[in-house]
Amino acid sequence: MNDKQKKPQKLKARLPRGFVDRTAGDIRAVNEMTAKIREVYEHYGFDPLETPLFEYTDALGKFLPDSDRPNEGVFSLQDDDEQWMSLRYDLTAPLARHVAENFNEIQLPYRTYRAGYVFRNEKPGPGRFRQFMQFDADTVGAPGVQADAEMCMMMADTLEALGIKRGDYLIRVNNRKVLDGVLEAIGLGGDDKAGQRLNVLRAIDKLDKFGPEGVALLLGPGRKDESGDFTKGAGLDKEQIDKVLFFVGITDYAESAQRLAELVAGTAKGGEGVEELNFIGALVTSAGYQSDRIKIDPSVVRGLEYYTGPVYEAELTFDVTNEKGEKVVFGSVGGGGRYDGLVSRFMGQPVPATGFSIGVSRLMTALKNLGKLGASEVIEPVLVTVMDGDVEAMGRYQKMTQELRAAGIRAEMFQGNWKKFGNQLKYADRRGCPVAIIQGGDERATSVVQIKDLIEGKRLSGEIEDNASWREARVAQETAPEADLVAKVKEILAAQAEDRKRAANA
Repeated sequence: MNDKQKKPQKLKARLPRGFVDRTAGDIRAVNEMTAKIREVYEHYGFDPLETPLFEYTDALGKFLPDSDRPNEGVFSLQDDDEQWMSLRYDLTAPLARHVAENFNEIQLPYRTYRAGYVFRNEKPGPGRFRQFMQFDADTVGAPGVQADAEMCMMMADTLEALGIKRGDYLIRVNNRKVLDGVLEAIGLGGDDKAGQRLNVLRAIDKLDKFGPEGVALLLGPGRKDESGDFTKGAGLDKEQIDKVLFFVGITDYAESAQRLAELVAGTAKGGEGVEELNFIGALVTSAGYQSDRIKIDPSVVRGLEYYTGPVYEAELTFDVTNEKGEKVVFGSVGGGGRYDGLVSRFMGQPVPATGFSIGVSRLMTALKNLGKLGASEVIEPVLVTVMDGDVEAMGRYQKMTQELRAAGIRAEMFQGNWKKFGNQLKYADRRGCPVAIIQGGDERATSVVQIKDLIEGKRLSGEIEDNASWREARVAQETAPEADLVAKVKEILAAQAEDRKRAANA
């Protein structure tokens, strides 16, 4: 017998499947990119938030990444108090928990952005990782679709800030309610049809993968794949299938809007969804975002089990060369929508919310293909208040907001309950907004605005006595033509900056 001890084996250095190490170049590229994204979000009046990597598993609820195997979609462990915790699989569920837990302290509408890693316990593959970075922006407590319209505009501005020129991207917008109306119109309304509706949604979600022919099979009797495996279909008849495929096949909304409205006629949700799409289209157009940047597109079918209203997707339209040497369209780099049910799970009351997520790694790949990658004082946003909720008035407010942003001024249009005007000024006061823009019906009729210097308004009582003659030359509120809005706001902000400089040197 050989008593000689065996040499201890060296520990093999190996990276877990589905995970990657990031080198200095990638880290610097991500930092450069996220700094530009953050600047746009801040410009829109959003504030940062950070939540832990772990959440209690029950907080994830039914919104797990893989509905077919909900216990395997996340990485989980049991704490010493026997409660199950899971690594977050997205940044939205933690936000919902944070809002619910701190609801009494949070100022609504709550506008926040978050960047960080998320984790998926799924089979890894080419370009499919178990850990990846997302960059999200959300508005909680804003029920109107003007908040969704603003998200779409912010996505467009973000892509352009990253160097992606117009014509190389498109923000596509749809509405879950319209699809609900289509399903109801073909006889799939009611609780007893919930299972069949879910099968239809899953079939539609395979449109990019299988095309209309494959989806038609999944909507009907079923589909057999190349390996011979058979997936049972939703059991629709030919007329039902044709109506669903018409809906998801619309490429020109203007041409198909009338037929779509006829298809969902008589369904409350469908009519509401069409109206919301038209409202979003009118708002973004009023603000200067034409259909070559933001397009109403009913073929967008992302997250249909998750979202409750508008859905939107950021798509890069230029060609890239894939690993096989083929020219392909780059495709989606992010998206989102309205998810009014997520925060409400914790609250027992309706809490509207909308937001979107950018896939940082995928977007970084795109920017590399384009050759685009190689502590200042924070001023709170100028607040454009809302006096009237019709499309014409909202369009004017949004246009003013975009003009301020285009001039480099951080600005936002009020997204809460605009019918209580006093709450808007309270909101501005609590946020520390420097200027409020006010335009009612009388001002709109004469194309003027009221510009309120909120900082000077507080100080006119004589809090600061020095430089009195200089300060008395300023007024707290003035009327100006719409055309002079940007110049007047810049003048007020410059005076406030001088105030801060004088105070610092006093």
